[in-house]
Amino acid sequence: MRRCCEGVGLPCLFKGVGMASPRPPRYLLVFDFDETIINENSDDSIVRAAPGQALPEHIRQTFREGFYNEYMQRVLAYMGDQGVKMVDFKAVYENIPLSPGMPDLFQFLSKNHELFEIILISDANMFGIECTLRAAGFYSLFRKIFSNPSSFDKRGYFTLGPYHSHKCLDCPANMCKRKILTEYLTERAQEEVEFERVFYVGDGANDFCPSVTLTSADVAFPRKGYPMHRMTQEMEKQQPGVFQATVVPWESAAEVTRYLQELLKKKC
Repeated sequence: MRRCCEGVGLPCLFKGVGMASPRPPRYLLVFDFDETIINENSDDSIVRAAPGQALPEHIRQTFREGFYNEYMQRVLAYMGDQGVKMVDFKAVYENIPLSPGMPDLFQFLSKNHELFEIILISDANMFGIECTLRAAGFYSLFRKIFSNPSSFDKRGYFTLGPYHSHKCLDCPANMCKRKILTEYLTERAQEEVEFERVFYVGDGANDFCPSVTLTSADVAFPRKGYPMHRMTQEMEKQQPGVFQATVVPWESAAEVTRYLQELLKKKC
Protein backbone atom coordinates (compact mmCIF):
# COMPACT_ATOMS: atom_id res chain seq x y z
CA MET A 1 0.00 0.00 0.00
CA ARG A 2 1.32 3.42 -0.87
CA ARG A 3 1.91 5.59 2.17
CA CYS A 4 3.06 9.16 2.55
CA CYS A 5 2.94 11.51 5.54
CA GLU A 6 0.54 9.57 7.72
CA GLY A 7 1.36 11.37 10.93
CA VAL A 8 -1.48 13.77 11.69
CA GLY A 9 -0.24 17.30 12.12
CA LEU A 10 3.41 16.38 11.50
CA PRO A 11 5.49 17.89 8.70
CA CYS A 12 6.52 15.45 6.00
CA LEU A 13 10.16 16.45 5.53
CA PHE A 14 12.60 18.87 7.09
CA LYS A 15 15.17 20.79 5.10
CA GLY A 16 17.12 22.41 7.89
CA VAL A 17 16.05 23.71 11.28
CA GLY A 18 12.48 24.96 11.29
CA MET A 19 12.16 24.53 7.51
CA ALA A 20 9.33 22.12 6.73
CA SER A 21 8.53 21.44 3.07
CA PRO A 22 4.88 21.58 2.01
CA ARG A 23 2.89 18.43 2.67
CA PRO A 24 2.59 16.53 -0.62
CA PRO A 25 -0.84 15.45 -1.87
CA ARG A 26 -2.16 12.23 -0.39
CA TYR A 27 -4.12 11.00 -3.39
CA LEU A 28 -3.54 10.73 -7.12
CA LEU A 29 -6.66 11.19 -9.22
CA VAL A 30 -6.41 10.09 -12.86
CA PHE A 31 -9.00 11.12 -15.43
CA ASP A 32 -9.72 9.98 -18.95
CA PHE A 33 -11.16 12.67 -21.25
CA ASP A 34 -13.53 11.38 -23.97
CA GLU A 35 -16.85 10.18 -22.55
CA THR A 36 -15.47 10.69 -19.05
CA ILE A 37 -14.73 14.37 -18.46
CA ILE A 38 -16.76 15.24 -21.54
CA ASN A 39 -20.02 13.56 -22.48
CA GLU A 40 -19.04 12.55 -26.02
CA ASN A 41 -16.05 11.46 -28.10
CA SER A 42 -14.16 14.59 -29.13
CA ASP A 43 -12.87 12.92 -32.32
CA ASP A 44 -16.48 12.43 -33.39
CA SER A 45 -17.34 15.96 -32.23
CA ILE A 46 -14.94 17.74 -34.58
CA VAL A 47 -16.71 16.27 -37.58
CA ARG A 48 -19.27 19.00 -36.85
CA ALA A 49 -16.73 21.38 -38.37
CA ALA A 50 -16.55 19.38 -41.63
CA PRO A 51 -18.63 20.28 -44.71
CA GLY A 52 -22.09 18.85 -44.17
CA GLN A 53 -20.97 17.77 -40.67
CA ALA A 54 -20.06 14.37 -42.11
CA LEU A 55 -17.11 12.41 -43.50
CA PRO A 56 -17.12 10.79 -46.92
CA GLU A 57 -17.43 7.02 -47.02
CA HIS A 58 -13.95 6.51 -48.52
CA ILE A 59 -12.41 8.13 -45.42
CA ARG A 60 -14.55 6.19 -42.95
CA GLN A 61 -13.66 2.90 -44.63
CA THR A 62 -9.96 3.40 -43.84
CA PHE A 63 -10.49 2.80 -40.10
CA ARG A 64 -8.64 -0.21 -38.65
CA GLU A 65 -9.11 -1.50 -35.10
CA GLY A 66 -6.18 -0.49 -32.90
CA PHE A 67 -5.02 2.24 -35.30
CA TYR A 68 -7.48 5.02 -34.51
CA ASN A 69 -4.74 7.62 -34.26
CA GLU A 70 -3.68 6.96 -37.85
CA TYR A 71 -7.32 7.11 -38.95
CA MET A 72 -7.74 10.51 -37.28
CA GLN A 73 -4.66 11.79 -39.10
CA ARG A 74 -6.45 11.03 -42.37
CA VAL A 75 -9.67 12.63 -41.12
CA LEU A 76 -7.81 15.82 -40.20
CA ALA A 77 -5.98 15.90 -43.53
CA TYR A 78 -9.35 15.66 -45.32
CA MET A 79 -10.79 18.45 -43.17
CA GLY A 80 -7.75 20.60 -43.93
CA ASP A 81 -8.31 20.00 -47.64
CA GLN A 82 -11.88 21.22 -47.13
CA GLY A 83 -10.68 24.49 -45.62
CA VAL A 84 -11.46 23.77 -41.96
CA LYS A 85 -9.26 26.08 -39.86
CA MET A 86 -8.05 26.29 -36.26
CA VAL A 87 -10.87 28.67 -35.29
CA ASP A 88 -13.43 26.12 -36.52
CA PHE A 89 -11.94 23.28 -34.46
CA LYS A 90 -11.58 25.55 -31.43
CA ALA A 91 -15.25 26.55 -31.60
CA VAL A 92 -16.30 22.89 -31.56
CA TYR A 93 -14.01 21.91 -28.68
CA GLU A 94 -15.09 24.87 -26.57
CA ASN A 95 -18.73 23.84 -26.82
CA ILE A 96 -18.42 20.14 -25.99
CA PRO A 97 -20.55 19.46 -22.89
CA LEU A 98 -19.00 18.06 -19.74
CA SER A 99 -20.42 14.81 -18.41
CA PRO A 100 -23.23 14.96 -15.83
CA GLY A 101 -21.93 16.04 -12.43
CA MET A 102 -18.42 16.75 -13.70
CA PRO A 103 -18.42 20.54 -13.02
CA ASP A 104 -19.41 19.90 -9.39
CA LEU A 105 -16.72 17.23 -9.03
CA PHE A 106 -14.13 19.67 -10.32
CA GLN A 107 -15.37 22.36 -7.92
CA PHE A 108 -15.00 19.91 -5.04
CA LEU A 109 -11.47 19.03 -6.15
CA SER A 110 -10.58 22.72 -6.45
CA LYS A 111 -11.63 23.26 -2.84
CA ASN A 112 -9.53 20.27 -1.72
CA HIS A 113 -6.60 20.78 -4.08
CA GLU A 114 -4.00 20.24 -1.34
CA LEU A 115 -5.11 16.61 -0.95
CA PHE A 116 -5.38 15.60 -4.60
CA GLU A 117 -2.84 15.53 -7.38
CA ILE A 118 -4.79 15.36 -10.65
CA ILE A 119 -3.59 14.17 -14.05
CA LEU A 120 -5.32 13.41 -17.33
CA ILE A 121 -4.42 10.54 -19.68
CA SER A 122 -6.26 10.62 -22.98
CA ASP A 123 -6.04 9.19 -26.49
CA ALA A 124 -7.56 12.43 -27.84
CA ASN A 125 -5.18 15.33 -28.54
CA MET A 126 -3.53 18.14 -26.59
CA PHE A 127 -5.08 21.04 -28.52
CA GLY A 128 -8.64 19.78 -28.12
CA ILE A 129 -8.28 18.95 -24.45
CA GLU A 130 -6.76 22.33 -23.64
CA CYS A 131 -9.50 24.20 -25.55
CA THR A 132 -12.27 22.32 -23.73
CA LEU A 133 -10.80 22.59 -20.25
CA ARG A 134 -9.91 26.27 -20.60
CA ALA A 135 -13.42 27.08 -21.84
CA ALA A 136 -14.90 25.18 -18.87
CA GLY A 137 -12.53 26.92 -16.45
CA PHE A 138 -10.79 23.81 -15.13
CA TYR A 139 -7.52 23.62 -17.05
CA SER A 140 -5.40 24.69 -14.05
CA LEU A 141 -6.77 21.78 -11.99
CA PHE A 142 -4.50 19.32 -13.77
CA ARG A 143 -0.84 18.93 -12.84
CA LYS A 144 -0.09 17.13 -16.08
CA ILE A 145 -1.92 16.11 -19.25
CA PHE A 146 -0.78 13.14 -21.32
CA SER A 147 -2.25 13.03 -24.80
CA ASN A 148 -1.34 12.79 -28.46
CA PRO A 149 0.67 15.77 -29.76
CA SER A 150 -1.22 18.07 -32.10
CA SER A 151 -0.54 21.36 -33.86
CA PHE A 152 -1.33 23.41 -36.94
CA ASP A 153 1.16 23.34 -39.81
CA LYS A 154 2.13 26.14 -42.22
CA ARG A 155 -0.91 25.37 -44.35
CA GLY A 156 -3.19 25.75 -41.33
CA TYR A 157 -3.92 22.00 -41.30
CA PHE A 158 -4.61 20.38 -37.92
CA THR A 159 -1.95 17.67 -37.51
CA LEU A 160 -1.87 14.79 -35.06
CA GLY A 161 0.86 12.39 -33.98
CA PRO A 162 1.14 9.27 -31.82
CA TYR A 163 1.93 9.73 -28.13
CA HIS A 164 4.57 6.98 -27.95
CA SER A 165 5.34 3.39 -28.91
CA HIS A 166 4.92 0.44 -26.56
CA LYS A 167 4.77 -3.36 -26.37
CA CYS A 168 1.33 -3.78 -24.78
CA LEU A 169 -0.82 -6.11 -26.87
CA ASP A 170 -4.09 -4.82 -25.40
CA CYS A 171 -3.80 -1.15 -26.33
CA PRO A 172 -3.87 0.96 -29.51
CA ALA A 173 -0.51 1.24 -31.27
CA ASN A 174 -0.05 4.89 -30.28
CA MET A 175 -0.81 4.79 -26.54
CA CYS A 176 -0.74 2.46 -23.56
CA LYS A 177 -2.18 4.23 -20.53
CA ARG A 178 -0.77 1.57 -18.20
CA LYS A 179 2.75 2.48 -19.32
CA ILE A 180 2.06 6.19 -18.83
CA LEU A 181 0.60 5.73 -15.34
CA THR A 182 3.34 3.34 -14.21
CA GLU A 183 6.06 5.69 -15.40
CA TYR A 184 4.35 8.65 -13.74
CA LEU A 185 4.13 6.90 -10.36
CA THR A 186 7.80 5.90 -10.64
CA GLU A 187 8.79 9.47 -11.51
CA ARG A 188 6.84 10.93 -8.58
CA ALA A 189 8.31 8.34 -6.18
CA GLN A 190 11.78 9.43 -7.29
CA GLU A 191 10.70 12.97 -6.39
CA GLU A 192 9.73 11.65 -2.93
CA VAL A 193 6.00 11.86 -3.59
CA GLU A 194 4.11 8.64 -3.04
CA PHE A 195 0.34 8.36 -2.78
CA GLU A 196 -1.85 6.64 -0.22
CA ARG A 197 -4.34 5.82 -2.93
CA VAL A 198 -4.83 6.14 -6.66
CA PHE A 199 -8.28 6.89 -8.06
CA TYR A 200 -8.90 6.21 -11.75
CA VAL A 201 -11.95 7.66 -13.53
CA GLY A 202 -12.56 6.36 -17.05
CA ASP A 203 -14.85 4.60 -19.47
CA GLY A 204 -12.99 2.79 -22.26
CA ALA A 205 -11.08 -0.42 -22.88
CA ASN A 206 -7.86 1.58 -22.84
CA ASP A 207 -8.77 2.67 -19.29
CA PHE A 208 -9.18 -0.94 -18.21
CA CYS A 209 -5.53 -1.67 -19.01
CA PRO A 210 -4.05 0.73 -16.40
CA SER A 211 -6.77 -0.05 -13.86
CA VAL A 212 -5.59 -3.68 -13.70
CA THR A 213 -2.36 -2.44 -12.11
CA LEU A 214 -4.18 -0.68 -9.26
CA THR A 215 -3.77 -2.13 -5.77
CA SER A 216 -6.35 -3.08 -3.14
CA ALA A 217 -5.90 0.40 -1.64
CA ASP A 218 -7.00 2.06 -4.88
CA VAL A 219 -10.37 2.74 -6.52
CA ALA A 220 -11.46 2.36 -10.14
CA PHE A 221 -14.42 4.48 -11.22
CA PRO A 222 -15.66 2.98 -14.53
CA ARG A 223 -18.53 4.73 -16.27
CA LYS A 224 -21.53 2.44 -15.92
CA GLY A 225 -22.35 0.39 -19.03
CA TYR A 226 -19.18 1.41 -20.91
CA PRO A 227 -16.31 -0.95 -21.94
CA MET A 228 -14.17 -0.39 -18.83
CA HIS A 229 -17.12 -1.33 -16.62
CA ARG A 230 -17.97 -4.43 -18.64
CA MET A 231 -14.35 -5.57 -18.65
CA THR A 232 -14.01 -5.27 -14.87
CA GLN A 233 -17.18 -7.34 -14.48
CA GLU A 234 -15.93 -9.99 -16.90
CA MET A 235 -12.56 -10.26 -15.15
CA GLU A 236 -14.23 -10.67 -11.77
CA LYS A 237 -16.36 -13.50 -13.16
CA GLN A 238 -13.52 -15.27 -14.95
CA GLN A 239 -10.65 -14.55 -12.54
CA PRO A 240 -12.09 -13.61 -9.13
CA GLY A 241 -9.73 -11.49 -7.07
CA VAL A 242 -7.33 -10.65 -9.89
CA PHE A 243 -8.74 -7.14 -10.25
CA GLN A 244 -7.62 -5.74 -6.90
CA ALA A 245 -8.97 -2.19 -6.80
CA THR A 246 -12.37 -1.32 -5.37
CA VAL A 247 -14.79 -0.79 -8.26
CA VAL A 248 -17.27 2.10 -8.02
CA PRO A 249 -19.32 2.45 -11.23
CA TRP A 250 -20.81 5.86 -11.99
CA GLU A 251 -23.51 7.37 -14.19
CA SER A 252 -23.00 10.89 -12.89
CA ALA A 253 -19.70 12.28 -11.60
CA ALA A 254 -21.75 13.23 -8.52
CA GLU A 255 -21.25 9.61 -7.45
CA VAL A 256 -17.48 10.09 -7.62
CA THR A 257 -17.80 13.30 -5.61
CA ARG A 258 -19.85 11.55 -2.90
CA TYR A 259 -17.32 8.74 -2.61
CA LEU A 260 -14.43 11.18 -2.18
CA GLN A 261 -16.40 13.30 0.29
CA GLU A 262 -17.08 10.22 2.44
CA LEU A 263 -13.42 9.28 2.25
CA LEU A 264 -12.35 12.70 3.54
CA LYS A 265 -14.95 12.58 6.34
CA LYS A 266 -13.52 9.26 7.55
CA LYS A 267 -10.03 10.74 7.56
CA CYS A 268 -11.06 13.66 9.79
